[in-house]
Amino acid sequence: MLLEMRDIRKTFPGVVALNQVNLRVRAGEIHAIVGENGAGKSTLMKVLSGVYPHGSYNGEIVFEGQERRFDDIRDSEHLGVIIIHQELALVPLLSIAENIFLGNETARHGVIDWMAAHSKTQALLRKVGLKESPETLITHLGVGKQQLVEIAKALSRQVKLLILDEPTASLNETDSQALLDLLLELKGQGITCILISHKLNEISRVADSITILRDGSTVETLDCRAGAISEDRVIQAMVGREMADRYPRRQPNIGETVFEVRNWRAYHPHHSDREFIKGIDLQVRRGEIVGIAGLMGAGRTELAMSIFGRSWGHRISGEVLLHGQPIDVSTVEKAVRHGLAYVTEDRKGNGLVLSEDIQFNVSLANLDGVSSATVIDNGREHRVAEGYREKLRIRCSGVDQKTVNLSGGNQQKVVLSKWLFTNPEVLILDEPTRGIDVGAKYEIYTLIAQMAAEGKCVIVISSEMPELLGISDRIYVMNEGRFVAEMPTAEASQEKIMRAIVKAS
Repeated sequence: MLLEMRDIRKTFPGVVALNQVNLRVRAGEIHAIVGENGAGKSTLMKVLSGVYPHGSYNGEIVFEGQERRFDDIRDSEHLGVIIIHQELALVPLLSIAENIFLGNETARHGVIDWMAAHSKTQALLRKVGLKESPETLITHLGVGKQQLVEIAKALSRQVKLLILDEPTASLNETDSQALLDLLLELKGQGITCILISHKLNEISRVADSITILRDGSTVETLDCRAGAISEDRVIQAMVGREMADRYPRRQPNIGETVFEVRNWRAYHPHHSDREFIKGIDLQVRRGEIVGIAGLMGAGRTELAMSIFGRSWGHRISGEVLLHGQPIDVSTVEKAVRHGLAYVTEDRKGNGLVLSEDIQFNVSLANLDGVSSATVIDNGREHRVAEGYREKLRIRCSGVDQKTVNLSGGNQQKVVLSKWLFTNPEVLILDEPTRGIDVGAKYEIYTLIAQMAAEGKCVIVISSEMPELLGISDRIYVMNEGRFVAEMPTAEASQEKIMRAIVKAS
């Protein structure tokens, strides 16, 4: 047994995050940890890695047969315990090579050997499937590629136990499969992995054991080597109930075209001669959920951000129409005023002020809604936040809790609350269920369906094709900055979408 965590209890003000949790991980296995948002998965791993130091929790950690008392993350890394957090921890204005070897520099006589660092970085990038130069700045990479850099950084150290917290949450299907193959390869090399993921199909493919947490306690540990374990079996243990349908049933009531984008073009902000969005035409009708499918780098996020207040790109041209009339979306403020809302895929960087409480974040995009004569009414702000806490089932001690202390999925619910409070006519959702468990996903899908039933226009960008097929009425397929196909969901399939992408490449 490589690792044992015994009777771990961890509390925050007003919240018991972990309550007598036990975990046993064998050497050389891939051990999955699953549970709903707020179940305590990430907190348990932060206890293990020393992010929460010894003394801030009760219980004991036994690693390689000895009790360990990690005072910080350097102590755990020294023993080969490396964690890749759900929220990335890279320095945006440093290069890939500088990030990978930050704190673990390759040096000769006290001087960094950049040639060696770049050579090692190239080898690591090939291993995780990235083709970027080691000199590329992190800020120029999308979230998915940044995740791969984090994994390359972990592999650059003498890792014995690799902990991955939602490593494929921001990756498309192809890249996710490549990463899972990499984990199996590392397992073959004797490296033990702990994998936290909400994607049960991925877990069933690679996991040797599954530990299920619910409400901060261990429910059970399943041995996958003894036989296949169904997703329904895992879901029932996670949520404490059966889930007959993964997606809510709805009867679409689709009306006239409300939102339209014509001949939309945008150039790359760092390569002024590179046209990135190439003549996009998009229409969304009243009460319709439109999905946008595509591989990483297809331009889906860039399209959404360029439309929403020109938040990405330059030399942007084209028309945006609402109810048949052109509208000015040249700034975020103007876009919001015209009824547009954009839920970003990067909740940590662009979606939330993590150092502030839930109440602050919920009202942030609509201060007029909680103000009287330009003065914020704290009582009204509190009532609004409480309303969304109940509606979206945000797990917290109260709306005055700091957002940074919420689980990733509950942070995502706060971002959704912020934009729903603006009462938008057009809601653009970019990876809305990234890092969210199956139970909470259903709640988000239900909310999306409710928005459509109210006559809103909903655009969903997702790397999970089953998700788009499960909730959309119509799907655009995007590749290399263009829409290469459009199809009603009733006629769509994963194979048909991939065929359109491959055919256009």
